[in-house]
Amino acid sequence: MIAITGATGHLGQATLNALLSKVPANQLIALVRDPQKATDLSAQGVQVRQGDYNDPATLQVAFQGAEKVLLISGDDLENRLQQHKNVIDAAKAAGVRHVLYTSVINPSADSHFGASPSHVATEAYLKESGLTYTLLRNTLYLDILPMMIGENALPSGQLYAAAGEGKVSYALRQDLAEATAAILATSGHDNQTYDLAPAPAYSFQDVAATLSEVAGQPVQYVPITPEALAAGMREHHVPEPVVMMMVGLSKAMAADEFNLSSPTLEQLLGRRPTDLKTFLTGVYGK
Repeated sequence: MIAITGATGHLGQATLNALLSKVPANQLIALVRDPQKATDLSAQGVQVRQGDYNDPATLQVAFQGAEKVLLISGDDLENRLQQHKNVIDAAKAAGVRHVLYTSVINPSADSHFGASPSHVATEAYLKESGLTYTLLRNTLYLDILPMMIGENALPSGQLYAAAGEGKVSYALRQDLAEATAAILATSGHDNQTYDLAPAPAYSFQDVAATLSEVAGQPVQYVPITPEALAAGMREHHVPEPVVMMMVGLSKAMAADEFNLSSPTLEQLLGRRPTDLKTFLTGVYGK
């Protein structure tokens, strides 16, 4: 039995869908806060169970009978370390053998990226739990690039970003989900750490050049400061937590915190991961 937390989120749902081609549906448990939002999974034969990261009692009940648990990191940056501890403690109490955790590449306690310190602490807590673990250190999603490129890059021909000359190894969320499903459905991953970050890494100069190519018009990368990024977002009434997250992410990109490449994702997929040009062509191609 395999339990997936956050099963109605983007990564959780994509991982479950990929697992359905590898594992019988009745051997899959989808943990969700609101089972009414997972009726599509129930219809496919997946066991849908209510579980809340903030409510350890629901988690322990939901994990009954599971051998493996995929802990998908939460999005509440203030509380998520405690939430992750709740999941790990509940899994252990329920007799789960193996917990897999979605972390980030190059996690660091002093990272500019606001989520990174809690990844470091969660990894340490999981290792200390005595449970078998697998750490899935995911790189940044290709899927976030349109948000960072913005709506005005093509009309104006200018792509503003505060990432400096830093390079990032991006991966498509769907590719990461398929790789995660491959790990969950097979053995040999006990106490392993996987960097899921395909080559090559790209700078925003590369992003602008590739965007120019696929859109058929010139787009120039214009580096800006983190302060200018924050000011522009505030002018557009972006919520302050999102402003701070994007500023921190941009600083981390500029510092090359996501400039790491590994063949692991390609090996798990059995094919080349989706690259920048393929992704941008799908979004912006004529």
